[in-house]
This record gives sequence, structure tokens and C-alpha cells, in this order.
Amino acid sequence: MMQSFRNAAKGWVAKVFLGLLVLSFAVWGIGDVFSGAAVVFARMSGFGPQDIARVGDTVVSSEQFRQDLNTEIQRMSQQTGSTLSLEDARTLGLDRQVLDRIINTAVVDSKIHTLGLEISDKSIVDEIATSPAMQDAQGNFDVARFRQALQSNGMDEATFLISEKQSRGRRMVTDLASTGTTLPRTMTEALTRYRNETRDARYFTFAVSEADVTAPTEADLKKQYEATPVAYTAPEYRSIAVMKVEPADVAAKLHVPEAELTEAYGKLKADYFTPETRTILQLSFANVDKARAAKARIDKGEDFMKVALETGAKESDVTFADRSKADFLDSKIADAAFALAEGAVSEPVQGDLNTALLKAAKVSPEHQKTLAEVRDVLVKRLQLDKAHVEIQSIYDAVEDARANQTKFEDIAGKAGIPFTLVPAVSASGLAMDGSDVSLPAKADVLKAAFDSDVGVENDALTPFDGYVWVDVRGVIPSALRPLAEVKDQVTKDFIATRMRSLASDKAKALVEKAGTTTKLETLAQELGGMVKSLNGVKRNDVSEEFDGLAALALFAAPANTLTWSLEGDGKTVKIIEVGKVTTPTFEAMSAETKALSDATKKMLGGDMLDVFIKSARQSSEVSINEALWQNIRGNTAQP
Repeated sequence: MMQSFRNAAKGWVAKVFLGLLVLSFAVWGIGDVFSGAAVVFARMSGFGPQDIARVGDTVVSSEQFRQDLNTEIQRMSQQTGSTLSLEDARTLGLDRQVLDRIINTAVVDSKIHTLGLEISDKSIVDEIATSPAMQDAQGNFDVARFRQALQSNGMDEATFLISEKQSRGRRMVTDLASTGTTLPRTMTEALTRYRNETRDARYFTFAVSEADVTAPTEADLKKQYEATPVAYTAPEYRSIAVMKVEPADVAAKLHVPEAELTEAYGKLKADYFTPETRTILQLSFANVDKARAAKARIDKGEDFMKVALETGAKESDVTFADRSKADFLDSKIADAAFALAEGAVSEPVQGDLNTALLKAAKVSPEHQKTLAEVRDVLVKRLQLDKAHVEIQSIYDAVEDARANQTKFEDIAGKAGIPFTLVPAVSASGLAMDGSDVSLPAKADVLKAAFDSDVGVENDALTPFDGYVWVDVRGVIPSALRPLAEVKDQVTKDFIATRMRSLASDKAKALVEKAGTTTKLETLAQELGGMVKSLNGVKRNDVSEEFDGLAALALFAAPANTLTWSLEGDGKTVKIIEVGKVTTPTFEAMSAETKALSDATKKMLGGDMLDVFIKSARQSSEVSINEALWQNIRGNTAQP
């Protein structure tokens, strides 16, 4: 509910509610997944049929779990830009994480009750009443404005107070647990020196090739296949039927009578009017005398632009291309500019801000397009207007037909709207051959299809100015592909694995053999590499030339020794000579040191909060309805 509160809050509403209602539960993930009145726990002695967990005598409902899990799936889908299915969520362990978060919230609520913490209604009311965003023009609390904000977010005053008291109580407990960390100077200094230490590096690269790898036997391939089954497991696919209607789908079929077209042209005539525009050259002067002197030179035949450039102005500074009269802020300048004949130069014009000479370089007369000129455009415009009304009738007809169990194909054919049948598509939108599947409102359709099931009548989607219907025709479960089917991929993976191993073994042996006596140039010459240098590398420096693995290897080895790192392609190795190590001077009062200290305290505060939650859970009576949980894990969509 708090999420919807924030989504609905705009402008002045945001100033109040975003400041007052956001929970400080980010350490567990999304900040409002357990917020306020959205978490309603029934107090009872045992598990009910839909109770998934219990903290003391506080029982968590499976419906709350389902809502929070769906919220988390939507959040992750938005972040990644791809639709996350329920099966994906289970694979990632999101369902377990969400349940854990809900239990954590219940534990905190239990701790608040044990500590006897109480937030008074008056403190909340006083804060809202004195907020400028909730006051009228006279500075008085505007009750109507406050109630409008509540109503737009589906809350009443009592629910708001309950929600805010819960939020503040939790925030009070968690803030106490996570604040108060003080870093010793020695720790700050050590962190700063560690972070800012630099090293010089000299290096070269060599690579192994597929020719260095012995061709795999059938036994090798079988071992590779059995060792990494996930790599060769097909995702779940679904066969779906989709039909949609939007204004563009029906607009072209709609007739616009001539009388209606003529009437519309009369009402919309101004939309097809183009005002006069001019390209004006404007040269400004400090006073009238200088303007008159320049005008005299132009009258004698000198070029206007030549005179302008002599003043130090650029051509772009004095050229105002294709401007309407309304585009000129100075009305005196505008009047003079639009009174000139094309090619003419004005007398000095004293505007409100400066004195100027004007030249009408180009004049484009105003133009009122006739009905004949705009007929095609206007017809399409009117058709679209009619279509917005027509699709509502189509929607009603489609829903009636669905109620009568009519197939999508027949409904779409009769209504004359687009229909798509996809034999198999994954949650990521790919067909079985890996090609991209084209679908209207693709992300929404895929989410709806993978949230539903065969035989379920789904509500129409409204991702655009129209409707989309989705029908799941079949489900092809995720399954391990036969070895014969993925043999080529298994072979590639086997070779890639062997190449990584071969490259790593060769690099390790090379560095050990070289020791501290062999020069880097000697090794590079033996392997056909070119020595390069890079100075002042920091631990967090990452570049195409020197990636994170190379930096990690550089800082893991002592000065004046050799080390190595494997490149991202799995076949190239960087042999690295660790050069000069520079430890920075510690500046306790610098902005960088303060920023590092603050970030570290925040991190430690999060760790302390985590410890507090774990300790609170251990001292609480937490139990899970295992039978219901196992059922939910097998069918999260319908707990």
C-alpha cells in the first residue's frame, strides 16, 4: 500500500508522504515491501489453512507473501528490463527471501511490543498539520487536501495513523540498532591507505588456441554434460494465443462522411495554419550613432554580413533563421523586422534592450492549408478519434464472446482484429530455436502468460490505448536437453574449459620457473609478446587494457615479483611484473577521507542491524507451516 501511496503522490503530496512514510528497511531489500497497513497479521493460537508462518502468536498469511513476492518480481523485472517468471523467482530464491523479510518485520514488531514502544497519535497529527504542503494559502491546515491525498492512495485517517505508527516504531528500533558506529582513526587510516595505494606494472600477454586442446572423447563430453546440467536445460516454454485491439487497428475501416469532414476542418482550421516566418539578420549596437554609421556603409554597397563580422560577431550570432513574429521577445524589433521587404535593411531600430540594424534575408509567407491539402491527414485524424470509441464496443463484444467460450481465433476473425498464435515462447521472449518472438506489448503479455495457466480466463491487459487478451494454450516444462541435441554446445564448453585450464597451468608454471631472476623481456621474447607499462594503478582501477582480475593479481603479489591473470576470453594470459608500490600520505581532514569514513560507517551500521535482526529472531518463537510452504514452492502463483 505504501508503494501505491508513493506512486500516486505527486507534487505537494510527495513533500509530505515521501518524507514521512518511507521505511528504513533497505538492508532487507525493497524499502516498503512490509510497510504499514499492508502487513496485517492475525493473532491466533495455531496455523490456519492459509497461514504460512508464525512469530510468537503473530501469524503471517500466505496472501501477504503472494503480494510481496509479486511486488519483488515486478521490481526486479523493471531493473533488469526483462520479464521475470515465477519459476525464475524460485530458481533465484526470491520466494525464500521474501518470506524471510516478512518474518523479520514480524520479529521487529514483536520486539517493539516487548519493549513497550508507543508512538502517539498527536506527534503524527502535529507533524502533518504543520507541514507547508498540507496548509492553505493562509497557512492553516487544509483538511480537505489531506483527505484527498489519503483517498487517492486508498486510505482513511485511521488506516494512515496505524500505518505511520507501525513505520515509525520499526524505524525507531532499526535506527537504534544501526547507528552509533564510530570508526577509530587507525581503521580510517588503514582503509584510506589500502584504497589509495598505487602500483606500477609491466606486462605482456600470450594465448593458447583450440589446436592445443586434445579432441574430446565421448566420455569427456558425457562428463562435461553431467557436470553442468543447468547449462543444457531448456527453460519452460508456453504456447499462447494473443489478440489485441487499439485505435490504429480499426481506424482505417471507419467511414468519415463529407459533411463531417467539412465541419471538422472548420473547427480545426487553425491547426493547419502556418504563420509567416522570416530569416532576420540582426546587428546590435551600443547607440544610434554607431548604427547609423554602419547603415551608411551598407547603403553604399557594403555587405551586411561583412559589416557584422568586423564588429567581432559570428554569423550564427546575428542570424535568426525561420522565426515567426512571436519568436522575437522585443516587440519593437519584431514589428520592424516583419515590416521589411525581402532583402531590405532597416533604419536603426531602438528596441527595449538595444539598438539594431535588421535585414530580412528570407521571407516565407503565411499559409492556410485548404481542405483539399489536408484531406488525407484530417480523415486519418477523425478515424482515430472514432476508433477510440469503436474499440470499446469491440472490447464488449470480445468479452461477451469469451464468456461464451468462443476461441480467440474465431473472436478475432469476426471482430477483424489482429490475432497471434505462438507455439512456444520462453519467459524471456525467445522461441525454441533462440529467435526473438514478436508480440504486442511483449513484456506485459509474457508476464501475464507466465503468471497464468492453461484454462485460466485472464483479464484484458491495457498497456496502451487499447486492449490485449492472452490465452495460455499449453505448457512445456523446463527439462534437460538430451546430450545428442546439445552435443555441439557441450563440445564448445569442454574445449573452452580445457583452454582455461591449459592457459592457467602454463602461466603458473612459467612464473614459478622464472622466479625472481628471469627478466620479463626474456619471457616475452620467448612467447612472442610485447612488454607494456602502466603506472599508478589502484585496486579499483578497471580498464579494457587492465581489467579487475589483472588488478587483483597485481595487488596480491609483493613488489619486484612476477604474477599472472587470466583474461576474460579464457584463453589469453597476462604475465605481470609488480613494480613500484606507493603508499599515500594520510590526510585525516580531506573530503575523500570523510566520504570513505561515512560509507564505512553506513556499511557497518547495516551489519549491526543484520546482527540485531538475527539475534531477535533467535530469541523469538518463529515457526513455518512447512506443508503450506512446500505447496507454495510448487505453485507460488496460487498459495
